[in-house]
Amino acid sequence: MADQNSLVVLWTSGDKEVAKKMVFMYTLNAKTRGWWQDIKFIVWGPSSKLLSEDQELQEQIKEFIEEGIGVEACQACADQYGVADDLAELGIDVKYMGEPLTDYIKSEANVITF
Repeated sequence: MADQNSLVVLWTSGDKEVAKKMVFMYTLNAKTRGWWQDIKFIVWGPSSKLLSEDQELQEQIKEFIEEGIGVEACQACADQYGVADDLAELGIDVKYMGEPLTDYIKSEANVITF
């Protein structure tokens, strides 16, 4: 169960500049600098399509996983864009996210959305 030292980053934007200049930068620094003990990164909506098409962002997701950031993606969204297999190949846990996100929100985790 997530606690007050847990961060959940919900990334929904299909804007690459937002991803590179804020979302990915903050998430990686938050982990490598120890700002949060446990970080989950959720790919949901238009971000799943962007990630499936962008090699640079894919490399950053692989770095997240190597650093111990849990990366999850919404199965329903990935299916709508036809990218579920592409995301799974990156090492992302692709699953239906409605209930897990609800659990994160109800827990003591800190949830931020971009």
